Amino acid sequence: MSSSNVENLAPNVLRKISKELAELIKTPPEGIKVIPNEEDVSDIQAIVEGPAGTPYQNGAFRVKLLLGKSFPSAPPKGYFQTKIFHPNVSRNGEICVNTLKKDWNENMGIKHILLVIKCLLIVPNPESALNEDAAKLLLEDYDEYYRRAKMITEIHAKRLINCLDDRNCNDNDDDDNNQNSDKNLQK
Repeated sequence: MSSSNVENLAPNVLRKISKELAELIKTPPEGIKVIPNEEDVSDIQAIVEGPAGTPYQNGAFRVKLLLGKSFPSAPPKGYFQTKIFHPNVSRNGEICVNTLKKDWNENMGIKHILLVIKCLLIVPNPESALNEDAAKLLLEDYDEYYRRAKMITEIHAKRLINCLDDRNCNDNDDDDNNQNSDKNLQK
């Protein structure tokens, strides 16, 4: 893993992030569980439940947000660490959503970002695709897109579903379910 950004973040930013993470752990949004990293609050991980009625239903996806030294002026980088077939997620897990790009506002919190990522599972945006195959299928053959996304979910996202209730999800998904290694996430 690249070196921590904690020392590069202003003390008031660190306090704000720590407070928000504590609140998210205490009262998480439905279908989202933040996994605490006491050593580095700039490396935020969460489990996001696949929403009902989507091909991601009954799956749980590990998501990573990396806060850079310019946070909150600049958005965090977002990644799916669990393999997923989605138009707005690249093969290396990078997430493309306007909230993390042009629509970023430094007043947006971690909770908002995680909710936007969960909503992206409900309403993909094929016009800003990082996975062209998924975008093309979504637009041209929805049934095939749904089938493929559901299959990838069943293969890679089933085993984390218990983490939403279980307090001990801090294991390092180091098996084939992991889409990315930490070295792929380094800048």
